[in-house]
Amino acid sequence: MNFNLEMEKRQEKITGILEYYLPKEEGFQKTVLEAMNYSMRAGGKRLRPLLMLETYRMFGGEGQIIEPFMAAMEMIHTHSLIHDDLPALDNDEYRRGRRTTHMVYGEAMAILAGDALLNYAYEIEPGNPAIGKALQILTKKTGIYGMLGGQCVDVEAAGREISREKLDFIYRLKTSALIEASMMVGAALAGASEAEIKVIEDSARDIGLAFQIRDDILDVTSTTDELGKPVFSDEKNDKTTYVTIEGIEKAKSDVEEISKRAVSALQSLGRKNDFLEELVLMLVNRKK
Repeated sequence: MNFNLEMEKRQEKITGILEYYLPKEEGFQKTVLEAMNYSMRAGGKRLRPLLMLETYRMFGGEGQIIEPFMAAMEMIHTHSLIHDDLPALDNDEYRRGRRTTHMVYGEAMAILAGDALLNYAYEIEPGNPAIGKALQILTKKTGIYGMLGGQCVDVEAAGREISREKLDFIYRLKTSALIEASMMVGAALAGASEAEIKVIEDSARDIGLAFQIRDDILDVTSTTDELGKPVFSDEKNDKTTYVTIEGIEKAKSDVEEISKRAVSALQSLGRKNDFLEELVLMLVNRKK
């Protein structure tokens, strides 16, 4: 298997799916619709819908019933990036190699565009019998006990020395929650059992943790051109990270250990998906 070629094919397919579900830029609220689509079309790895799709396939899922959930997940993630870049939070001017939404459309419109994407994600009509379970997962992992909860603790922690326990909590909610949701929704829509979904949740939590630690490493070892966004942003915002607590070498070794644990959990299910396993390893060893 040529992993890079397969990755490109899948990303191209996902881009087409996302484009299909984007709102039309028309009417009196055209500006916010343009801002929503500008943000969604900014590129990126499309990691979350990709993980959702591959987990769905791992459990034998077929057909297009997964596609609206893939689009919804990317809208939720993009909403979080728009708000994360705002002056009140990280105040970043570039994301994925181009100007952030608030730099192009202004702060007020960026806030509204983020809110609009979050809401629009739930307006998509999947028409699937497993919708109840999938939406339950999606809403819980997005809300105060998931991504938004992690973001709240992260904002309060800025400029303060925090414990490893609190940092793990932030990473588990802010980063891992949407990865967990992506993979759990894929499993649920394919008919996985509760026990299997729990294994997926545990594996995804480790994937998210390893992904975030790798992000911390890249923030101090990469360049703006490579990363597509400012480096040393954590230092600029006076944030405690895994690297500042454990040191870069320990962070690197922990990423390797955590990612192996995540793959081992996937393999324990006895359902083969070579691409998914390769994807996990690629994500935690990426250079951007």
